[in-house]
Amino acid sequence: MTICSNYALAMPPASRQNKTSQASAIDPTTGFVDRSGGFVLIAQLASQATREHPLALLWIDLDRFKQVNESFGHHGGDAVIAQIALRLRNKTGGRAEWCRMAGDEFVCIIPNGDLDQAHQLAFELLRAIEAPLPFGDMLLRPSASIGIAILEINEDPFSCLERADRAMSTAKRAGGGRVVISGDEPVPGRLGILLAREELELENKLHIALESGGLNLHYQPIVGFDGRIETVEALMRCETDGCNISPAKFIPIAEKTGLISRLGDWSLLTGARFAHRLDTMGLRTKVAINVSRAQLVSPNFAKALHAALLCANVQPELIELELTESLFMDISETVQANLRAARDAGLGLAIDDFGTGYSCLANLKDIPATKIKLDRAFVVVLPHDRRAFAVVKALTQLGSELGMSVVAEGVEEQSQLDSLREAGVHAIQGYIHARPMPEGALLQWLQLRGST
Repeated sequence: MTICSNYALAMPPASRQNKTSQASAIDPTTGFVDRSGGFVLIAQLASQATREHPLALLWIDLDRFKQVNESFGHHGGDAVIAQIALRLRNKTGGRAEWCRMAGDEFVCIIPNGDLDQAHQLAFELLRAIEAPLPFGDMLLRPSASIGIAILEINEDPFSCLERADRAMSTAKRAGGGRVVISGDEPVPGRLGILLAREELELENKLHIALESGGLNLHYQPIVGFDGRIETVEALMRCETDGCNISPAKFIPIAEKTGLISRLGDWSLLTGARFAHRLDTMGLRTKVAINVSRAQLVSPNFAKALHAALLCANVQPELIELELTESLFMDISETVQANLRAARDAGLGLAIDDFGTGYSCLANLKDIPATKIKLDRAFVVVLPHDRRAFAVVKALTQLGSELGMSVVAEGVEEQSQLDSLREAGVHAIQGYIHARPMPEGALLQWLQLRGST
């Protein structure tokens, strides 16, 4: 319910400086200043606020209060409002001023209130509201949504009030019974998806990276026990304004906003071009490229895949796609058709992070994969955890009998490597051999290994 801006625009600047006597209209039900008086009071207290003595505004909206009015009538609703208002006044004492903005909405004005104080008071008020409330022969259990805004230097007080209102609305949309600070509430990003402020910044950085060349791929080798480089996995990196953004941060935002499909298409083409470059340099090595759910559920995936192969002029057998097991087991016609298209084109398919989540051995016989990548959770406990060793050994044997190579991820120590060798694992990926590297560094690494 955004009412502040319209009122503020209608109010001439001089009237915002009115004295307290002009804000003395009292709401008879609550004893709080009414809405019009509240605007004047906020403007007056805002004019006295400084950086050392900030002004905090809490917008409070009772949850599901319409049900109270419908059940007990407006007279009964007013009686409930009066009791809640008494609780609010008793909880704040002389620390705050109150105004009633609408039927079940209030604003708490806290002079000399910083964010920590406002946040603490908001939760105290929430607990006070939520205490069981006797009404006739029953107990009501009210709740509320609260939004907090702190007046910024040179900010119009009614803009601050609007921010508190928007924060409250966010708390209400999230189910009520909670507190949201202005700036933490989701706002629409470029693609209309609701994002928190940090997420919004990351979304913008991803767009900039896509438009300005801030994306690149690093490559981590997968090495067989015979020393042969089986594959190099392409891992996306993002850099904007000289700052590297962790994939753990930008990948979830890309998935949330739908940008993951664009990132995936870029990664597919870039990885395919690098595979062609390796081939022309006499360093014939497969490049493994991760594929997201958003890509695989798209009916255009097969076209994008073939376009990448054609543009890169690369032989399909030099590309491997890494997918989670859940994608392989998705029975939708589109996903299965895309998997068939990849296999028919001659690409390898790897099950990534196998052994976690909902991995099922019964599914392996039906999965058209050529490789199993064991999750690092099995590796970090080796060689001491013999049960984990038994699982790795059994999976390796099963994979071999199904015609799949088995790769262990996250190998960092020699003792882990020795244990995996004993278990029969075919290849290793991890820091023990090499960290992910940019193209140039990987080419030097490959050439050095080839010369020794």
